[in-house]
Amino acid sequence: MSPVLHWQREHWLQLMEPLNQQLLETMVWFKAQSKDDVCITRLRTHPGIGLLTSLCIVHTLQPVSRFRNTRKVAAYAGFDPIERSSGERKCFLGISKAGSRLLRYLLVEAAQTAVRKDEDLKRFYQRLADRRGRPKAKVAAARKLLIRTYIMLRDEIDYAEFRHRAVAARLARRGQGPSNVPEVLIGQPASPEQ
Repeated sequence: MSPVLHWQREHWLQLMEPLNQQLLETMVWFKAQSKDDVCITRLRTHPGIGLLTSLCIVHTLQPVSRFRNTRKVAAYAGFDPIERSSGERKCFLGISKAGSRLLRYLLVEAAQTAVRKDEDLKRFYQRLADRRGRPKAKVAAARKLLIRTYIMLRDEIDYAEFRHRAVAARLARRGQGPSNVPEVLIGQPASPEQ
């Protein structure tokens, strides 16, 4: 490396030192503010969701009672598909991108980690990646992650309870349900009679 390029590199690194210090102080402040927040602690139990993602989800979606269902949450975040239909022909384009750009970015990043650690999400991602390609599969996994976090916030449950309810719901659909199926499974009645 020439002396000029070496000097320029050192100068740029010196410019970054105060920014790195400010970033570190901000992260320490975020951790201190979120330490006592139950919602953030609950969301962080899900694989792939860290401090920044949980902060963004909580502060974007609260209060979650304003959303009637998971489709409304997906539309609010901009993960709903754009439809251009005419007559008998239905045409779905990409996502609407109507909501928070930061929330979508953080969820896509979190989904990339979550698909490595959560088996159901991994199967979902692989199935879509084989059919539609990896970029679309990432966005679909991020949408599914958003819906999962919404359910966790709405029902006030952590990831372990979410997984337990999902397994119980799957068994109930197959007719193999155990006798201790919870009364409400992920926002829906456990049996058709309820």
